[in-house]
Amino acid sequence: MSKQSILGRIAQLAKANINNLIDQAEDPKLMLDQMVRDYTASIAEAESAVAQTIGNLRLLEDDHREDIQAAGDWGRKALAASRKADELRGSGNTADADKFDALARVALGKQMTAENEAKGAEPMIQSQTQVVDQLKTGLNSMREKLGQLSSKRDELIARSKTVEAQTQVHDAIKSIDIMDPTSEVSRFEEKIRREEAKVRGQQELAASSLDAQFESLEDLGELTEVEARLAALKSGGQPSAIESGS
Repeated sequence: MSKQSILGRIAQLAKANINNLIDQAEDPKLMLDQMVRDYTASIAEAESAVAQTIGNLRLLEDDHREDIQAAGDWGRKALAASRKADELRGSGNTADADKFDALARVALGKQMTAENEAKGAEPMIQSQTQVVDQLKTGLNSMREKLGQLSSKRDELIARSKTVEAQTQVHDAIKSIDIMDPTSEVSRFEEKIRREEAKVRGQQELAASSLDAQFESLEDLGELTEVEARLAALKSGGQPSAIESGS
């Protein structure tokens, strides 16, 4: 993955609005679980790539320091050769003086080459430093976002368990709420009432049958009285009458 694509992906993930994503998700917990996995994988991948980018930058910086150090060393060598040439020339030894001047020129050439290489690497070092800073910032944002995702997921799980527990408690309370017609107690009470009503019906039916029996006994009594009076008439007696009160 190139540095630009890494930077773009980090920026995209770091800017993700968790709350909006949760609102749009059919199953927020599953969505958050997937996002946590995606962020974890992306962070691991980005960390590897960023580490390589930082390593390359450090190599450039090492080379830059070496070029600067080399430029300084060649400068000192050029100065030493030039002084030696002047010293020899002062003593009349022009042949050796020319040799040391030639060495000074070679050292100065080496110095210029090292300086040019150091100067040429500076824009790349500056650019890479900016990229590394952006990548580090993006990675820190992703880590923070991952922490938010994990916390949000844990919060949702805790809230879900709380709702589940509240529902269980509510159902338990409802099952023993005698004022709730759908509760277990109310349904049991209604069953008892129906049984009681059935018993009352049976008792009423039994009472009705008993009353009928007594009514038949009263009818039998009246028939017996009639027969008694008839027998008295036949024997020449007078039928008894109900005396009226004086």
